Amino acid sequence: MQPIYILLLIAIYFCVLLLIAYFTGKDDSNESFFKANKKSPWYVVAFGMIGASLSGVTFISVPGWVQSSQFSYMQIVIGYLFGYLAIAYVLLPIYYNLKVTSIYEFLKHRFGETSHKTGAFFFFVSRVLGASFRLFLVASVLQYFIFDAWNVPFELTVILSILLIWIYTFKGGIKTIVWTDTLQTLFMLVAVFATISILLNKLNWSVADLISSEEFSNYSQIIFSEDFLDKKYFLKSFFGGMFIAIAMTGLDQDMMQKNLTCKNTKEAQWNVISLGFVLIIVNFVFLTLGALLFIYADKFGIQIPLVEGKAKTDLLFPEIALNGGLEISIGIIFILGLIAAAYSSADSALTSLTTSFCIDFLDIENKDKSEQKNIRKKTHIAISALLVIVIIVFKYVLEDNVISSLLQVASYTYGPLLGLFAFGIFTKIKINDQFVWLVAIISVVVTYFLNAYSKEIFEGYVFGYELLIVNGLITFAGLFLLKKQANNHNKLS
Repeated sequence: MQPIYILLLIAIYFCVLLLIAYFTGKDDSNESFFKANKKSPWYVVAFGMIGASLSGVTFISVPGWVQSSQFSYMQIVIGYLFGYLAIAYVLLPIYYNLKVTSIYEFLKHRFGETSHKTGAFFFFVSRVLGASFRLFLVASVLQYFIFDAWNVPFELTVILSILLIWIYTFKGGIKTIVWTDTLQTLFMLVAVFATISILLNKLNWSVADLISSEEFSNYSQIIFSEDFLDKKYFLKSFFGGMFIAIAMTGLDQDMMQKNLTCKNTKEAQWNVISLGFVLIIVNFVFLTLGALLFIYADKFGIQIPLVEGKAKTDLLFPEIALNGGLEISIGIIFILGLIAAAYSSADSALTSLTTSFCIDFLDIENKDKSEQKNIRKKTHIAISALLVIVIIVFKYVLEDNVISSLLQVASYTYGPLLGLFAFGIFTKIKINDQFVWLVAIISVVVTYFLNAYSKEIFEGYVFGYELLIVNGLITFAGLFLLKKQANNHNKLS
């Protein structure tokens, strides 16, 4: 597929997004930008969150991960469902009862200002890195298949990608995102099912032929329960997935901001629970696509693309879709799916980072009314610039599969949030709030040390995604050390 056609397709796609932004962004108020005026239908939010939860990382990186990890990712996804149940029945009632705009306001109510800022800081770092991971992936694909042919530098590709997001979110914010995410989720799901159909047709297989084939069985092992020391061991992945869902969705302003646009707690709960079940099905389909891609590549002699001499399985899907000798329709489907998946996550990240920074750090709600909108818009621009810088840095430092890197980083950055919220919800202990930031930082350092030297310390044990739980437990334990004494004159009765 010629680069000019790909670029034209992207331009048409963004024109559609801009049209949605025009109609949803007419009310250019902070109430609309931050909360969508609390009028979003739960089923629209739920459908749109599929795309936001999956993102371009799932669209490309999960299929590319099948070669090295088979279907072990499903162990994590099953854990997600139980995490979503905890979000629905523990966290959402708290957020709605407190009527928060930023979920980290809970920490202010429970502990104090330092805890509030600490929680918001760790979200900010987490989401900047997470959004940058996702956008780095899509920018890399656009660079490899389009802009390298025109000698356009990667840095300019990144700037253009962020600029497009900024254009259609700067007015409507979360109100626009709720509806653009719905459209983008639709495109993404159509793309993956259509790709599977086309590849099966080329192989002269039915779905039953694929599932029963020896080639598929070489990739499709789900449960890994033989070796407890293995990173992919079932219980590690299951509980890791459960707490990843709680942390990366329930304690994440990006994901919760959409839920908080629903009319009430019950509708938000329906949204989260339905999402948990749907993600099991959708992720299995993505892994099936991954197995099919490797089978197809092997049968037709398609090589995994090399970047600086290293095989990049993340690029196998685009390689087959765009250069695999298939009809142009699969190239169109792939590009629409990729852009939809990538931007459905990235646009909401930009909006939520703007929201959190304005509410949690700038205290925008207590500023003069005439200045609030101006502050929000300047923040939106500044965070856009920050994302550009981080994505460019990733080009020079990122070596692993993107989804593996994303979940690994989440284990460090979301751990303190997990510990803080768990301590606040499940205990009534008052703490010396001014030292919470120190506990959080020590927890990350200790977790990193344990992970780096786990084989030596624990006789060959390798941490998987349960590392997030360990990080949360260290933070939780550290908060006990900040317990106020009974005779402390600051103790609240």
